[in-house]
Amino acid sequence: MPRVKGGTVTRARRKKVIKLAKGYYGSKHTLYKVANQQVMKSLMYAFRDRRQKKRDFRKLWITRINAAARMNGLSYSRLMHGLKLAGIEVNRKMLSEIAINDEKGFAQLAEAAKKHL
Repeated sequence: MPRVKGGTVTRARRKKVIKLAKGYYGSKHTLYKVANQQVMKSLMYAFRDRRQKKRDFRKLWITRINAAARMNGLSYSRLMHGLKLAGIEVNRKMLSEIAINDEKGFAQLAEAAKKHL
């Protein structure tokens, strides 16, 4: 009985991994075994960081809001609490955009927050 060779299926599977490893440094984009390990690790990072990206952006927005709030004599937490009491519902993404692009508008929001504290 002749031996079974992997042939086209094995080559196709390996080519798929090597194609995913395009642009990796050194043997990680040429040798199948090393490339496969790196591709699996990269896919794990991609999965994890799709979730982490949401946290990172929220942290960035909060940092920007805090900086702008302190320029208006408030801390971040007091600003957010004041806005909640004032009934102003603006999400952190938009607040940070206002803080960067419209300082007068942010100052008005800060005043409204101060008034309701």
